[in-house]
Amino acid sequence: MAPNLNHVGVYVWDLDRMVAFYTGVFDLEVSDRGHGSAYPYDIAFLSGNPDDHHQLVLVAARPDDARFSTVMQLAFEVDTLAEVRALGRRAVEAGATDMVGLSHGNAWSVYCNDPEGNRIEIFTDTPWHVPQPFAHPLDLDKDDATIYAETEAECLATPGFLPRGEWVAARAARR
Repeated sequence: MAPNLNHVGVYVWDLDRMVAFYTGVFDLEVSDRGHGSAYPYDIAFLSGNPDDHHQLVLVAARPDDARFSTVMQLAFEVDTLAEVRALGRRAVEAGATDMVGLSHGNAWSVYCNDPEGNRIEIFTDTPWHVPQPFAHPLDLDKDDATIYAETEAECLATPGFLPRGEWVAARAARR
C-alpha cells in the first residue's frame, strides 16, 4: 500500500489572521493550539474531518524577510461546481487575491492567494480524464451546462482522453 498524504504544514507570519481565514473560508476547526516545547513556536492544528486530528498545521515561524511563499499550493476538494464558485467568492471576501479559474479537463479549479500569499486551489472533479498538464480558462460566470459542454468538447478533442471511470480502473489494475 502506498503512503497516504495526511496533512500539510505552513509557516505563517500572523497566526490569528491565518486561523481566521482557514476556519472562516473552509470551515476547518482548530483541534489544538499552543506553543511547542521541542519546536518553540506558536502552532495551530486545523481539521475539517472529525477523524483527523489535523489536516493543516499553521506555524508562526515564517521569517520576517521571506519575500514569497514556497508553498506551491494547498488544494481543497469540493463536490460541485457551485461549491467551487461559492468558496472562491468566500475566499475573496475573506482577503484572498489573484483569483483565476482553470479547467484541467479532469477538474474545474479556482486558484487564489491566501492573505499571506500562499497559493490555494479549490476544485471539483469532472467525469473525464485528459493527460496533464492541461489548463484552459474557466469562466465561472457561465452556467454549469455551458461549462460542462465546453469542457467535454475540449476533453474529447485531446489525445489520451478517457472517461474518468476507465482511467481509474486502468490505474487500479496497475497496482
